[in-house]
Amino acid sequence: MSFHSSQQGSLEPDAGITRTSGSEGAGGRQRTPATRLTTETQTPLTAADVRRSWLREHSELGVCVLLLALGVLVLTDALTMDVDIAQRGPVGPKTVPVVVGIGLLVVAALLAVDVLRGGRGQAETGEDIDLSEPADWRTVALLTGVFLGAAVLIEPLGFPAAGALLFWGAAFALGSRRVDRDPLIAAVLSLLTYVLFNNLLGVPLPGGPLMGAL
Repeated sequence: MSFHSSQQGSLEPDAGITRTSGSEGAGGRQRTPATRLTTETQTPLTAADVRRSWLREHSELGVCVLLLALGVLVLTDALTMDVDIAQRGPVGPKTVPVVVGIGLLVVAALLAVDVLRGGRGQAETGEDIDLSEPADWRTVALLTGVFLGAAVLIEPLGFPAAGALLFWGAAFALGSRRVDRDPLIAAVLSLLTYVLFNNLLGVPLPGGPLMGAL
C-alpha cells in the first residue's frame, strides 16, 4: 500500500526569503523576521532630526557668528574710545580699529552667504611636521630673550633703536645670518613703524636720543 506524502507548508531557503506553497505574499514569497524588523524600524525623520542635520551641514555659520561678534565688539570699543591725544590729520587712533571692525563684519557677511549657497571649506591636509623631532628650544629661548631685551631697552634707547634690535634679533633667531643686510632692513622697519604710529596715528612712542631728530 503506497501513499504520496505532500507537504503544503514545505519551506525552501532562497537568499533569506522563504517560499511556501500557500498564497501568502506575491508569488508565494514570505518575508523573514529580519526583513520585517528592518522595515518596521525605518521610522520617518522628525523635525528635530532635520534641524540637527541642517546645522551639521552648515556648521561654518558658527565662524560667521564669531566674526560678527568680534566686529561689533571692535567697532563699539573704537567708537566709544576716549581720545586725549590731539589728532593730526584725518588719520587718528580710532582709524585702525574702525577699519578692522568693518572688515570683520564684511568677512562675516560674505562667508555666511557662501555657506548658505552650499560652499564648503577645503579639508585640511595637515602640516608637514616630523613629530619625532624634539622641539627647537634654542630658537624659543633666543626669541624670548630678544623680546624681553627690546621691552627693557625701549625706554632708555627709544622705540627706533629698540625696534631695530627687535627685528634684527628675531631674524637672527630664526636663522638669518646676513649681517650686511639684516641690520639695515631692521632699522628701516623700525623707523617706518615709529613714524606710522607717532606721526600719522597720533600714538606717542618713546623716541629716545632720536626724539629731536624725528
